[in-house]
This record gives sequence, structure tokens and C-alpha cells, in this order.
Amino acid sequence: MNQFIIDSIIKGIFETLQMTLFSSVFAYIIGLPLGILLYTTSKGRLYENRAVNAVVGAIVNLSRSLPFLILLVLLIPVTRFIVGASIGTKASIVPLTIGTIPIVARMVESSLNEVPSGIIEAANSMGASPLFIIFHFILPEAGPSLILGAAINIATVLGYSAMAGVIGGGGLGAIALQYGYYRYQKDVLWVTVGILVLMVWLIQESGGFLSKKIRKS
Repeated sequence: MNQFIIDSIIKGIFETLQMTLFSSVFAYIIGLPLGILLYTTSKGRLYENRAVNAVVGAIVNLSRSLPFLILLVLLIPVTRFIVGASIGTKASIVPLTIGTIPIVARMVESSLNEVPSGIIEAANSMGASPLFIIFHFILPEAGPSLILGAAINIATVLGYSAMAGVIGGGGLGAIALQYGYYRYQKDVLWVTVGILVLMVWLIQESGGFLSKKIRKS
């Protein structure tokens, strides 16, 4: 590999990290409240509401069922409207965020469902309000599972960011496609794939470590 390719890979690493970081943050800003809403409105929960739960659940399930590559194409007009462009690193953040929101919502709901009902009953017996129970009992108790889920979600975003290269999204995915696939430079392809695998491994290991540390504390 020449110096230009090496510089491109280094730039691609930073672009991939940028897409992953911002998309994950934005996805959790929307997905975390959605997950809490799904949990609290389900049967037997604090704000049980079958209609709200059914509507929100249907929207989340429909969003999750769309393959990400199709979602990338469908959201091109939306992406262009929001950031003024349909290609590039910034443009990729829009579909990455939208594609990750339903995954985050279901992951959060699953983590909250792991909280023992006895904790909620004890909080209710002390006269705690539903909001107090959510923020001071349920979320802290689900903390380890939420962190582990976050690591999985961030790794998923990282994988999606590689697919964004198909429509000129930048990052390591675009480099692998442009040089490794179209120009038959297999060394570039394997290096970029290896870096992506290493990044995913580091994210998952970090999440597992933090989850175990919080669980023991």
C-alpha cells in the first residue's frame, strides 16, 4: 500500500468513529425514551396503555424490519433536506441514526423487563411516584444490562457505517468498497475489514467490562 492509501485509511478510521459516535448519541436521545415508553405502557406496568403501546410498538417493528441498505436509499431526500447533501460522513449520520433508533428502543425495553417486579412493588409500597420509580429504581437496576445493550448497539452502528459506503458515506466502508472491491486491491480490503472487526471487539469488550463493574458495585 502506498502512502495515499494509508492516509485514506487513517482518515477513514476517524470518519467511521465520527459517524458511529454521533449516530449512537442521537439514536439514544430518541430511542431511550421510546424504550421506556414501550416498557411503561405494556401490560401490568406503571402507565399501562394498550393503544399507545400497540402504535409505538408497530412503528418500531416496521422500522426494524427495513433492511438498512434500503433505508439508506429511501432516506436520501430526508438526508438532503436535513444536512444539505446526500453523500459524505455528515449525511450518513442521518440514516444511521434513524436506522438505529428502533433497535435502541427494543434493547432498552428488553433491559427494563429484566428488572425484578419485587423492586417496583417495594417502591410502590413506599408511596413513590411512577416517575420516581423509573428514574431511581428501574433505570439504576437495569444499568448493567443497558450498558451491555449500548455496546451491542454501538457495534451495530459501526457495522451499518460500513454499509453507508455503498452510497458514498465515507469511512472505512467506502475505502473497502472503492479500493478493495472495485479496484481489486485485496490488501486494502482485508486491512479495512480487520480494523472494523477490531473496533467492534473493543466496543463489545469495553461494554462487557463496564457492565460487570457496575453489577459488582
